[in-house]
Amino acid sequence: MATDYIIYCDESESKGRHFSNFYGGALVRAEHLDSVRRAIAAKKRELNLFGEIKWSKISVNYRQKYIDLMDFFFDLIKDDKVKIRIMFTENRNRPRNLSKEHYDNQYAILYYFFIRHAFGLAFSPKIEGGANVRVYADEMPFSAFQFSRFKGYVTRLTDRSEFWSKGISFAAEDVTEVRSHEHDILQCLDVILGAMNFRLTRKHKDKQEGQTRRSAKTLAKLRVYKHINKRIREMYPNFNIGITTGHQGDRTNRWNHPYRHWNFASKK
Repeated sequence: MATDYIIYCDESESKGRHFSNFYGGALVRAEHLDSVRRAIAAKKRELNLFGEIKWSKISVNYRQKYIDLMDFFFDLIKDDKVKIRIMFTENRNRPRNLSKEHYDNQYAILYYFFIRHAFGLAFSPKIEGGANVRVYADEMPFSAFQFSRFKGYVTRLTDRSEFWSKGISFAAEDVTEVRSHEHDILQCLDVILGAMNFRLTRKHKDKQEGQTRRSAKTLAKLRVYKHINKRIREMYPNFNIGITTGHQGDRTNRWNHPYRHWNFASKK
């Protein structure tokens, strides 16, 4: 029976200290989508979190609420109802021989590679009737022409042998911009992506000008990051957030793993 894979996508800082170009994705299979949506919405109501959840909103007063929500979300990840992928580049790995067009379209190119590779779709089991991929990306800084061109790149993935052999398809009408305010899964992804950006770019050490101590808000974010890292390490002991997650000798784990990081480096 045919199914859908729904991928929620978000991006963060394009130029940071040590690491840049942060992209994140949350994949939910169609059979789990409604139950996951309802469960997160109910948890937010229980925690009196009625507005949009965002990493930037974490404060001392909301720190524990965010920790509790992330605990709940990581239970869904651990149960493989949601798959999370985080991609970033390391500043010391500078690509060579890139054209002006590559630099001008870097945002779209990296998004394309993220969708193509991050979830290991090519290593997913073949589904009878096939699997359609729906891409819901948080609002992109594209013109209408640029977004149309981007959709074309993504939909042509259907013609790649690693995808058509598995019956995986991408339709233009299913590559859509969305507002994170309307999607709780995307909001939870924002918190995880923000946490990794925060730690890898060493913002956890930031002090305001003229101050000798870190702000209460920075320390609150650090607590949330540490809890997220603890939950990741429950699945992967000694997990290193700054390197590509290994596949433990089995390439199908690029799909099977509920949570993975990808330190993207251009081959050029």
